[in-house]
Amino acid sequence: MTDDGDDDLDKAALRRIARQRRRNFIASLDALAHRLAFKALPSPLARRIADAGTVALYMPMDDEAPATRLAAPLAAMGKALALPRVLDRLGGMDFVIWRPEDQLFPGLHGTSHPEPAGPPVAPDVIIAPLVGFDRAMNRLGQGGGYYDRAFARHPDALRIGLAWSVQEMDVVPADPWDLPLHAVLTEVEYIEGADL
Repeated sequence: MTDDGDDDLDKAALRRIARQRRRNFIASLDALAHRLAFKALPSPLARRIADAGTVALYMPMDDEAPATRLAAPLAAMGKALALPRVLDRLGGMDFVIWRPEDQLFPGLHGTSHPEPAGPPVAPDVIIAPLVGFDRAMNRLGQGGGYYDRAFARHPDALRIGLAWSVQEMDVVPADPWDLPLHAVLTEVEYIEGADL
């Protein structure tokens, strides 16, 4: 790759490939297996977040891994839950406390948010959607930079990617400002980065 433009083109191509692989995987996944995926926290992850107070989830879009299925086991551990709130089209996003029974409101880019006027919170754990990931804990996102900025604003938060196993790639290109994930949870595996 010779310049930033090439990186962007490569990332765009990787996103197209990864989204198609994810769509094909979901289309072929047994309905029961889909319903059971991500309903429990693996013991190593539960231990890792034992001292966390607030865990940020996300409302899945399209065929993203369903983070909200982790709400019940997290609440049973006494965790406060939060969801992202997209603030603008420039990558601005914060997190707002959420309970599964709360009404959600439409946001930018087809997102759903808790009460728009709720105060922002600083999560101890950010469970993030992704398009692709690699074993070096690099994350390929949607391309808007929302989670990159959120990770930078909350550098002490544990960064966990949630993905279907088919979203793993050999190598995800990383820019100098990209913060790697600490771990990735798929429907079949919990993968920790070397720094944990």
